[in-house]
Amino acid sequence: MDFTPSEKGQDYLNRVKAFIRDEIQPIEADYHAEMARLDNRWVELPVIAELKAKAREQGLWNLFFPDEEHGCGLLNSDYALIAEETGKSFIAPEIFNCNAPDTGNMEVLIHYGSEEQKAQWLPRLLSGEIRSAFCMTEPAVASSDATNMSATAVVEGDEVVLNGRKWWSTGIGHPKCEMIIFMGLSDPEAPKHRQHSMVLVPKNTPGVKVERMLPVFGSYDEPYGHGEVSFDNVRLPKSAIIAGPGRGFEIAQGRLGPGRVHHCMRAIGAAERTLELLIKRAMSREAFGKPLARLGGNPDIIANARMSIEQARLLTLKCAWLLDTKGIMGALSEVAMIKAVIPQMLQTIVDNAIQIHGGAGVSDDDFPLTQLFAYARVLRLADGPDEVHRGTVAKLELKKYA
Repeated sequence: MDFTPSEKGQDYLNRVKAFIRDEIQPIEADYHAEMARLDNRWVELPVIAELKAKAREQGLWNLFFPDEEHGCGLLNSDYALIAEETGKSFIAPEIFNCNAPDTGNMEVLIHYGSEEQKAQWLPRLLSGEIRSAFCMTEPAVASSDATNMSATAVVEGDEVVLNGRKWWSTGIGHPKCEMIIFMGLSDPEAPKHRQHSMVLVPKNTPGVKVERMLPVFGSYDEPYGHGEVSFDNVRLPKSAIIAGPGRGFEIAQGRLGPGRVHHCMRAIGAAERTLELLIKRAMSREAFGKPLARLGGNPDIIANARMSIEQARLLTLKCAWLLDTKGIMGALSEVAMIKAVIPQMLQTIVDNAIQIHGGAGVSDDDFPLTQLFAYARVLRLADGPDEVHRGTVAKLELKKYA
């Protein structure tokens, strides 16, 4: 394995680093402060639109997709390093039009969408004109087993009819969210992984209702948000089904591989940012006659954090390399491994940083640690809980000895 970025990948990485340093970091604190002052935070501030325009002018746009027709033609292993840089900022992924769930939804359209579906949605998503959401998890069932889904997408003649309730639908609160990908049960008599379908749903379709936005540790993550959405006899043309009835799990499998690399590398970037905050605090404060960095077990905490980040990065880069060279079927175990390992790594480092910051660590006025902790904790459930991913790793490992 060679994790050296390609010449093209290194160029993009250098330019992204410079853009984040020169354009995003200087305004980020003011951005969050301005958002906090608003009565209605479900808006896109002008500064975000301005930065998006600058990024697009510089060609730093849709960096995630590995072809030159829709993206920048970067390898997964090249983009992984870029995702790490964007993970150091809460707003950088959107500035480069690389924010979830839009990236995964665009990949679904590119790989599985019909020409009609692509024409309707893809250009506006690629340009950043609109945003999207993904509705899969349900409040009434244990969604760690996706075959439990009870929401339905039933074909009736030339229509598909959607009924059910979804929640934790990320991005549904954004003012530009206009499209939803809905996954539902189409045929309960079909083989287990051929029972479900994915459907493209305009957000303004009659019967679609955002019931409420869901807080995470008291924060609504404006302007993106995570919503509970009801679908009441939502009728759409049958042509809204992606790739045809019964292919929902096939599409989901293809969607999640690269997406997990993106999530994990952003989390590694967040871990680097957290470790920097931890060390600066530990070097600047004294207790019992010593800097905190040299007090008690804190040197071990710092060393363990560095080792954990390096291990996590290498595992994720290996996963990206396998996706580049062998595709999703050659990286199934590694995709599951990184999803179980990296969020836990980030959560541990953030927890230690909070402890070293003392009272300041649990307030979000001066430091971003509570936001980072919430981000890490949510990642341990997003795209499936840790236990599911460890189960996949064990299953594949045991298969070698069957």
